[in-house]
Amino acid sequence: MLYIVATPIGNLKDITFRAIDVLRNVDLILAEDTRRTGILLKEYKIKGKMISFNDFNKEKKTASVIEMLKKGKEIALVSDAGTPGISDPGFYLVRECVKGGIKIIPVPGACALISGLVCSGLPTDKFSFFGFIPKKEGKKKEFFKGVSGTTVFYESPHRLLKTLKLMNEMIPNKNVVIARELTKKFEEFIRGTVAEVYLELKDKKIKGEIVVVIN
Repeated sequence: MLYIVATPIGNLKDITFRAIDVLRNVDLILAEDTRRTGILLKEYKIKGKMISFNDFNKEKKTASVIEMLKKGKEIALVSDAGTPGISDPGFYLVRECVKGGIKIIPVPGACALISGLVCSGLPTDKFSFFGFIPKKEGKKKEFFKGVSGTTVFYESPHRLLKTLKLMNEMIPNKNVVIARELTKKFEEFIRGTVAEVYLELKDKKIKGEIVVVIN
C-alpha cells in the first residue's frame, strides 16, 4: 500500500504521531528532496530507506515503485513540505496507483493553503485553489479577469511584487492576504486591499514561501 504522508510546512513539531509511526515502519520513503526530508527524519530519529521522487524523475521511477507495491511493499510518499499531491509530483504517482488498483492511505496533516486560508479572515465557506498561477503576464491577466469569490494560490517570493503590481492594475479594490513563512519564526500575515498591500510591499524584498488569498 501507498501512504500519502503530510509533513510540516515549517515547524518540525507540526507532524502527527501517526505520520511518525508510518515513516518509521514503511519499507521505503519517497521524498521530493531527500536532503530536506532527511532533516525531518533525523529530528525524530527515523532510520529508513529513502529515495528521491520529484518532477524530474517521476515518470522514470513510477513503474518500479508500482512494481514494489504490487509485491507487497509498504511505501510512504512525502513532499518537501505539507500534503503530497498538491502542486507537487505526488499526483502523478497517485493517479497511476489508482489505475493499478493499489491501496492508497492518507495520513493527513499540515497544508499551507488551508493554514493561510483559515487565518486570512476572508470567507472560507467556498473557495477556489489554483496552485501556482501562470508566470507569463498575458495568461496571468486572463487568470485575474476570472477571479471571483475567495481565491487561493501560491506565489514565489521572486514573482510576488510583479503579481501584486498586475493585481493593483486590474483588481485594486479586492481584499488580499499575503500569508508568508507559515509556522516559521518570521510568520507574517499582511492584510488589506490589493492597492494597500501593494503600496506597503512594493519597495520591500520579500522572502519565504507565500500563500495569497483574495476576495
